[in-house]
Amino acid sequence: MTTLTETGVQAGRLADRIVNSPAGYSGIEPDQEWVAEILRLKKQRNATILAHNYQLPPIQDIADHVGDSLGLARIAAETDADTIVFCGVHFMAETAKILSPDKTVLIPDARAGCSLADSITAEDLQAWRDDHPGAVVVSYVNTTAAVKALTDYCCTSSNAVDVVNAIEPDREVLFLPDQFLGQHVARVTGRKNMHIWAGECHVHAAINGDDLEEKARANPDAELFVHPECGCATSALYLVGEGHFPEERVKILSTGGMLEEARRTQAQKVLVATEVGMIYQLQKVAPQVDFEAVNAKAACKYMKMITPAALLRSLTENADEVHVDPETARLAARSVQRMVSIGHSAPVSK
Repeated sequence: MTTLTETGVQAGRLADRIVNSPAGYSGIEPDQEWVAEILRLKKQRNATILAHNYQLPPIQDIADHVGDSLGLARIAAETDADTIVFCGVHFMAETAKILSPDKTVLIPDARAGCSLADSITAEDLQAWRDDHPGAVVVSYVNTTAAVKALTDYCCTSSNAVDVVNAIEPDREVLFLPDQFLGQHVARVTGRKNMHIWAGECHVHAAINGDDLEEKARANPDAELFVHPECGCATSALYLVGEGHFPEERVKILSTGGMLEEARRTQAQKVLVATEVGMIYQLQKVAPQVDFEAVNAKAACKYMKMITPAALLRSLTENADEVHVDPETARLAARSVQRMVSIGHSAPVSK
């Protein structure tokens, strides 16, 4: 049982139920008592709660803003709140701290990491840069602050194409760390002088071409939303090329882009290739559509570590606070601010 600093009689009773285990914080149901206490603590701390689209439904529902990495980064940069509670994984909270260095930034469980961010270190990137002097470094937002500090442009899946298109055509580009997103960007931009790091998100990589083909053949009238981090993105284009799936029904989109497309679609059914948490937001914006995951097991254990108990603990204890070394933050801010200024992505505000 974790020990918490009490912020009132009600807080003490509810917080005392929290159980801490290696798998995360548990012991709290997202009932009306929990909702009332979260709202009370949020007001007390003048906090805003940001939640990524892959979060658990109760976390999405209690958040002030729900969106993808780019949309939430913009909110973090602009908010008047004293405290930002970032319900996502660690690199996202770091990015919020880089953009709002004077704010208190909390992540409800600091153990919520990212396999993709772990696929490249600052030392790896420095060595790669040394091998390609004069190249422009474009880092996906799924990277550590130390990697962002060595980066020229940061990007998300929603603006990666725009970022690469903004770079002089004769400059070499080092794109990292996601190989599937990099391949998608190279394909769309037609850029030939782009080098791609061989990293991947273990969840998205596991959504493979066999899963996609099986679902597509079983649902010939469905539309297909594919996140460019997915291992099946190339397979989707192959199915189009072979005539197995009409080109106009295949959409390779960021999570924010999926929400925009869901609002427009006339399809009765949409197959979704990304982390399963996305289905909840899609159903909210287009309840008339049947959204089905291409791989129903594609759940990120790190995203799911942000539980109702973890959020309550974070607001009660002011934990876990995110710190970024000031010099690292100063250097990283250049690439992150460029990301925020290019392209668009709108979070859901409440």
